[in-house]
Amino acid sequence: MSSGKSEGEKKPPVNLGKYLISGGVGGVCTVVTGHPLDTLKVRLQTMPRPGPGEEPLYKGTWDCARKTVQKEGVKGLFKGMGAPVTAVSPIFAICFFGFGVGKRLIQKHPDEQLTLPKIFAAGAFSGIFTTIITAPGERVKCILQVQQAATGPPKYKGPIDVITKLYKEGGIASIYKGSVATLLRDVPASGMYFMTYEGLQHFLTPPGSSDLGIGRTIVAGGMAGIANWVVAMPADVLKSRQQTAPEGSYPGGLREVFTTLIKEEGVGGLYKGCVPVFLRAFPANAACFFGFELCIKCLNWITSRL
Repeated sequence: MSSGKSEGEKKPPVNLGKYLISGGVGGVCTVVTGHPLDTLKVRLQTMPRPGPGEEPLYKGTWDCARKTVQKEGVKGLFKGMGAPVTAVSPIFAICFFGFGVGKRLIQKHPDEQLTLPKIFAAGAFSGIFTTIITAPGERVKCILQVQQAATGPPKYKGPIDVITKLYKEGGIASIYKGSVATLLRDVPASGMYFMTYEGLQHFLTPPGSSDLGIGRTIVAGGMAGIANWVVAMPADVLKSRQQTAPEGSYPGGLREVFTTLIKEEGVGGLYKGCVPVFLRAFPANAACFFGFELCIKCLNWITSRL
């Protein structure tokens, strides 16, 4: 995430400590802003297929929201938020660190200004770094999100209980179930995310200016989030299906999840839950970049007076 400097101006070296703190702040902003819509997305993606003559569990995004709040209260929209909130700081730190490493590997010299395809490649490289944390966090989050209070006491009391029981049932492999789908989602989506932000950042920043500005940060960050999900959506649906399915449901792995979905629901099934995703993408990622940039400025102000 760059600071909005013009293409010809040399950027200062990244302070990894500031990136760690500011990335965590930006990540928390993302989760708090977007988690309710993420819950709706996962429930729409994983709801059971209705039988002949049966009504679907949810008729759409608004129906899912209404029924969730009606049965579980507003807090039902925030189910599973503990896992992503706990994970966002290292995820964002590793993501932006990976992006920096990717740029270093691609650059022929430190001052080279990368083209958009090269920025995409560096961003895609960052997606590899985050999977080791993202995959189990997504597994826990999705399980808690689809757990409903309609029939008796819930199986899981919270994130730690999910991890403990998954480990007892299937070991570390159960906790990391869906890792391949997460990787297939995050690698191309991260490339699109960084390429869109960097491209819009350069386009929106006036020549000679070193400040992107609040409004332009929100626009560039929000549009980066939308671009990210345009690419990520199909793999995210497969990931959600695989991670929330009972043990043994898909012995053929991700390929079986894909073939089953296409056979039963067609290509449209790969975009289930897209309405809450895109409703969430702009504000959540605008909040992320705003939180990041604001925290960076605060830290710069503090360190300049030490």
